[in-house]
Amino acid sequence: MDTIVTEFEALDERFAHVGGDGRIEVLHTGARWAEGPVYFPAGRFLVWSDIPNDRMLRWDETTGAVGPFRSPAGYSNGNTLDREGRLVTCEHGNRRVTRTEHDGSITVIADRWQGKRLNSPNDVVVRSDGSVWFTDPPYGILSDYEGHAAEQEIDGCHVYRADPVTGEVRVVAGDFTRPNGLAFSPDERRLYIADTHTGHLRVFDVTDDGTLTGGEVFAEAGDGLDGLRFDAAGRIWAAAGKAVLCFDPDGTLIGRLRLPERTANLVFGGPKRNRLFITASTSLYSLLTNVTGTRPIWAPRTTP
Repeated sequence: MDTIVTEFEALDERFAHVGGDGRIEVLHTGARWAEGPVYFPAGRFLVWSDIPNDRMLRWDETTGAVGPFRSPAGYSNGNTLDREGRLVTCEHGNRRVTRTEHDGSITVIADRWQGKRLNSPNDVVVRSDGSVWFTDPPYGILSDYEGHAAEQEIDGCHVYRADPVTGEVRVVAGDFTRPNGLAFSPDERRLYIADTHTGHLRVFDVTDDGTLTGGEVFAEAGDGLDGLRFDAAGRIWAAAGKAVLCFDPDGTLIGRLRLPERTANLVFGGPKRNRLFITASTSLYSLLTNVTGTRPIWAPRTTP
């Protein structure tokens, strides 16, 4: 297996103790644009998207083998798991958000808003109440490279919530230019959303009825801001440029992990949730760290 030197850069003393292996593993290379990593604890494998190649790949943690997971894949982008461990996927090509049932069948969660086709859902998270939240920039309809060139039916690029009971899809944030990665805080009381166009990482309060308030800029993340994930200490990790950035809960950029390629997304996985997986341009990277990711939504939250 190929490896590269780990390059952590501490920008603040609060990042000084963050570390891990001295070399980052290159688990796979040869994608055109790798995105949307999601780790399956029950099977100890990771699935991610290779958007322009219209496929999803699977890496097995026990053997190290990489193989096809789904092809064609609707030009899939972001992926996550719901409360039952089912795969939830944003499909650029089909302009929809879907759920893969345990028997392999596909259920459409959202493909329209007010009768109009979505642009090209990009990234998705599921809250512990079962609601599905996703961003909808136009990248999949701008050309045939990441989907199918088409006219934009909705005026704008919004963030949506799909109700777990009624299936209603409604806009929860409508003032973004290019909404992209999103992540709930560990207590789910706040939702953080990246705007790739502005480089702003914004934060919203989540109300009891599933609406958002606020929306102030939490941090300036710069060029190419994309996927987001939280660790158990409440720090937010963001893919941006050729690095993964780490922000303290107060919004201070305290450190970064440098990569040789443009990063797109990330996820904490492994049996202890301390293995950081990163999709970046052509490759899937992995680093065992001394940082633990947040508990998945189906895990008990009463113990540390």
